[in-house]
Amino acid sequence: MAKEKILIVDDERSMGEFLTLLLTKEGYRVRATTSGRDALSILEDEPCQLMITDLRMPEMNGLELVAEARKRYPDLGVVVMTAFASLESAVEALRLGAADYITKPFHVDEIRAVVSKVIDGLTIRRENRKLKAKLLEEGAVPRIIGSAPQTRELIELIQRVAPSDSTILITGESGTGKEVVSQVIHQLSERSVGEFVTVNCGALPDTLLESELFGHTRGSFTGAVRDKDGLFKVASGGTLFLDEIGDMSAALQVKLLRALQEREILPLGAVKSIKIDVRVIAATNADLEKKQKTGEFRSDLYYRLSVIPIHIKPLRERKEDILDLSEYFLERTCRRHGIPLKRYSDDVRRLFQTYAWPGNVRELENTIERAVILTEGPEIESAVMPGKIQSSDSCGLRMTTDAAHGTLEDMEKEYLLKVLEETGWQKKRASEILGIDPSTIYRKLQRYGLDVPK
Repeated sequence: MAKEKILIVDDERSMGEFLTLLLTKEGYRVRATTSGRDALSILEDEPCQLMITDLRMPEMNGLELVAEARKRYPDLGVVVMTAFASLESAVEALRLGAADYITKPFHVDEIRAVVSKVIDGLTIRRENRKLKAKLLEEGAVPRIIGSAPQTRELIELIQRVAPSDSTILITGESGTGKEVVSQVIHQLSERSVGEFVTVNCGALPDTLLESELFGHTRGSFTGAVRDKDGLFKVASGGTLFLDEIGDMSAALQVKLLRALQEREILPLGAVKSIKIDVRVIAATNADLEKKQKTGEFRSDLYYRLSVIPIHIKPLRERKEDILDLSEYFLERTCRRHGIPLKRYSDDVRRLFQTYAWPGNVRELENTIERAVILTEGPEIESAVMPGKIQSSDSCGLRMTTDAAHGTLEDMEKEYLLKVLEETGWQKKRASEILGIDPSTIYRKLQRYGLDVPK
């Protein structure tokens, strides 16, 4: 099977002939030309996977050719070569989309290695796109469900920012789907071939979280019997999702800021830093701007994290999504439990639309799974709904008027308190309902000054 097709563009005919002979022996199909304008005509008639172009050429120089070729053919790999190398030209070539930059004269092994590396990268991206398309079609990749205008805007934003490598900060109430959004961003990015690694910054004590993120060496602390890679290294080439970033201590915020700025980490007990190649997506349900004012969160870290901010609206503000999500969760739950697909009664649909859903999408999903399990017949009736949903007054978990118009922390505080009261202050059970670690509940109780009743 013939390898990829390569186009050589150099006004020195001898260089084109040399590269044609060399790369043909490597099994590639090669075409050469001495003109940038001719190169564009060739690309139009003969699709090529890689173009190797000189910089200094008459009529159309290499940078102009790269810009025009990449504009017309975004998937085209480009390598720039020149005998007049400069930092400015190298930076400009890479900015325009060149995958690599080599200087003349070069060794035969050097050009072989560069071509092989770029071709391999193109192949991986091509296979990755096919795999992602298949997974999306089969529903194996998380999807954003909903038809509300806010949700459509969210999807459009995700599609725009996913291909970049910029750091993202996702904000929103508990249960709105911040991790799902981060997974979709990862799957739609070029980093989807790498790992998606998640860590809950509010669930671990400082020492353990530092070790988890940055790793440690043997003997660096009691119990460190062997070297351990941190999650920054584990996620190399992929995405690291830092959930509940607002609960990170001041000391660790400093170390995280350094990792993001320097693109390197220092494991506990180590003397030499390790370079990292990872995209960071952080998420929080806390008001980080308020935390900055109180000194609980560093402003420089906030701005480093929120290069691209994404805010997810609570479910009560996007009513159109409720029925879309309820149908999706119903079908998925029935399929997972191996039972015939059920349907909702009109009363249940009405309750879904009128309830405030303080626990957002997570609460809706848990409610539907409970209802499916409790319903023996084909139709889910309102009688199997929790009392807090059936009730039409402000009891249960329905938001009070004051909280609904208050801050995010006001709503979180009320929601936490109501869940604890409903579970008899059983923190383990409450953590399961809230989808957070029990240690996070302890920290939030301290933050809000809530005392456990005797």
